[in-house]
Amino acid sequence: MFIVLVVVTTFLMGSSFTVGKIGLNYVSPLLLVGLRFTIAGLLMAVLVRKRIKPEKLADWGRIFIIGLMQTAGVMGCIFLSLRTITAGESSILTFTNPLMVVMMGTVFLGIRYRLLQWIGAVVGFIGVFITLGFHLQLTVGTLFGLGAAVFWSIGTILIKQWGSIFNVWVLTAYQMLFGGIVLLLMGLTLESPMLKITPVSITVILWLAIMASIVQFAIWFFLINQGDPGKTSAFLFLAPFFGVLTGWLLLGEVVEWYVYAGGGLIFTGIFLVNWTFKERERLALHENG
Repeated sequence: MFIVLVVVTTFLMGSSFTVGKIGLNYVSPLLLVGLRFTIAGLLMAVLVRKRIKPEKLADWGRIFIIGLMQTAGVMGCIFLSLRTITAGESSILTFTNPLMVVMMGTVFLGIRYRLLQWIGAVVGFIGVFITLGFHLQLTVGTLFGLGAAVFWSIGTILIKQWGSIFNVWVLTAYQMLFGGIVLLLMGLTLESPMLKITPVSITVILWLAIMASIVQFAIWFFLINQGDPGKTSAFLFLAPFFGVLTGWLLLGEVVEWYVYAGGGLIFTGIFLVNWTFKERERLALHENG
């Protein structure tokens, strides 16, 4: 079930880059992502209205900070990057965050990772570098893509540290709503707003709000709270390939040979990070037995 949920959530993550790039033909970037998460947050708030909500203002503040990082920071950077780089490139850059999560988990949470797990994260990162064509051009779009990775890593650590305090559905709803409102305000003040109402634009907004936000975030937060953030985040290396694949299928973006070469290393990195966890659990069971 863990693997099934990982595949579903990473597919929704990866394909949302392509769907989002289609949407940019009709809606300006920050306004599009602001509409996406404000709608998703409002729908989720209705669904969770009977669930237990935080009583302390400090807890609401924690949800707001998670929304600021995980929704406003990550998604704002992603949609701004899509103006100048392909959906595949943006998704690959964004999902370099597992290596950052391993580093932050060590520094801020005191999680001890074994050597092979570090090797796996580094191998996966090298795979991402190769997938980009053996070079990393520091264009504005590239910097926004890397910025999304940093924000996502911080959000992952915060969710691991604070997530158990909240009902996962309540956390999902209100972090999206708070982040969406921030993005809406940014879209109305920091860019020239554009909104063309067509069947395509409406379909894009609803898909991004429901499938790529409500469903995807709920599964993602659930998986993070079920296990180590480094292990769970390692599977995010799958998402860029769904981004590249859907970019090729829907937008005709070219998939070069080095994308497949990098993909081999990325899957190797995923295996190394997760194999060491299974080995550690097996040894622990053996010692306790």
